[in-house]
Amino acid sequence: MSRPAPSLSTKLYYGFGSVAFGVKDQGFGFLLLLYYNQVLGLPERWVGLGIMITLIADAFLDPIVGYVSDNLHTRWGRRHPLMYLSAIPVALSYGLLWSPPAGLSQGELFAYFVAISILVRAFISLYEVPSASLVPELTTHYDERTSLLGFRFFFGWWGGLAMAVLAFQVFLQPSAAFPVGVLNADGYHAYGWTAAIVMACAIVLSAAGTHSYIPHLRKPPPHRPFDLARTFAELRDTLANRSFLALFGAMIFASMAGGLMAALNIYFNTFFWELTSNQMSLLVLTSFVAAAIALAAAPRISVRIGKKAAAVSIALAAIVLGPAPVVLRLVGWFPENHTPALMPALLATNLVALTLTIASSIVSSSMIADIVEDSELKTGRRSEGTFFASMSFVQKSVSGIGIFTSTLLLGVIGFPQNAKPGEVGAEVVRDLGIVYTPMIVALYLCSIAFLAMYPISRARHEENLRRLADDADARAGA
Repeated sequence: MSRPAPSLSTKLYYGFGSVAFGVKDQGFGFLLLLYYNQVLGLPERWVGLGIMITLIADAFLDPIVGYVSDNLHTRWGRRHPLMYLSAIPVALSYGLLWSPPAGLSQGELFAYFVAISILVRAFISLYEVPSASLVPELTTHYDERTSLLGFRFFFGWWGGLAMAVLAFQVFLQPSAAFPVGVLNADGYHAYGWTAAIVMACAIVLSAAGTHSYIPHLRKPPPHRPFDLARTFAELRDTLANRSFLALFGAMIFASMAGGLMAALNIYFNTFFWELTSNQMSLLVLTSFVAAAIALAAAPRISVRIGKKAAAVSIALAAIVLGPAPVVLRLVGWFPENHTPALMPALLATNLVALTLTIASSIVSSSMIADIVEDSELKTGRRSEGTFFASMSFVQKSVSGIGIFTSTLLLGVIGFPQNAKPGEVGAEVVRDLGIVYTPMIVALYLCSIAFLAMYPISRARHEENLRRLADDADARAGA
């Protein structure tokens, strides 16, 4: 049965499912540390340790989900049963994360935090890994894969950002009881359950919207008795692919930097720039525009210069522009807090830097899809789930280290607990920028060095497809 090219509606349905991942990612990256540390009172090191434990625990589940997804035999194919199965557990666990029982001791709260966080990430993996693995099956076209992943990143960012705006504009607004809106515990409860409903709906709609493609997707290999040694040998052979190892190394450093940036973003907005909740939500609005620009720009740049060159050049530009506001403030060349020029300057620099970051991520993810055929030539196996799960593994586990590092950084510079904007010492705020900036730049430069070692070009991908087609014809004629 011939496989139809993905239509615009298919891309929209497929991409919309990443709203669930985007909501979870924004919540974990931007709100969770502040909520459990400054609102619920867990020491920042406890929160950072808890986040790292949950990320690493979940990351070990991802390769298992990927392997199962590659080999699952059902009438609904390899991917969709897991996607449907995840929706309700994802929603329940995410809502519970933001509504811990009252009266818990610090030790009990820490245990609750770790246990529920692990459940959230485990259940979202049941959706995210099979869904991401659909890309190489929906199309083999070099540039079409970038387009598909563009929609995935677009909806992931828009979903997460929309919930962030809703959190700041509705749930975390200042009140008489909470002059600083982001310290309102009740607001986090309402945010959590609202986000849970959104996540469940996104998962079900995306799975249903791509359901008609099931007959056109790759079939799993024949049933074989389970053999642990053979399973690990196959995983080892699959993951030894040179192209995969280059992206794996790049993801290690990029994820560590991303975890560090995400965890400290709200600290910078609250204490370094001293923004209000309304200003924070306005800053988030630029991210909507950035995601839309990246959706249009990333495939075009990739078509023009190839995926590796596009990913490297865009990432280099992001490194220069991303930390610029903090560096310029430290040397006295950026508008002062509470002045009319501050917000326009932050909005402009945030828009450009985030556009570059998202575009680079889209192209880099498309490079993962092209590894599938390269590996199939060497191993004889289709391993979409294994590759995407392994990237998810490193992203989660290493970003957890980045988040944990952020808590150590806060401790090293002596950042106070239960702090109020404008009341943190100027030296502490300055030290936050001084320590943060070189760490981010160094991590991203290491990531780019690994990206530069990726060997699959457009010509090599097309040659891989030709050789696989020749092998299939030879088997059919035998």
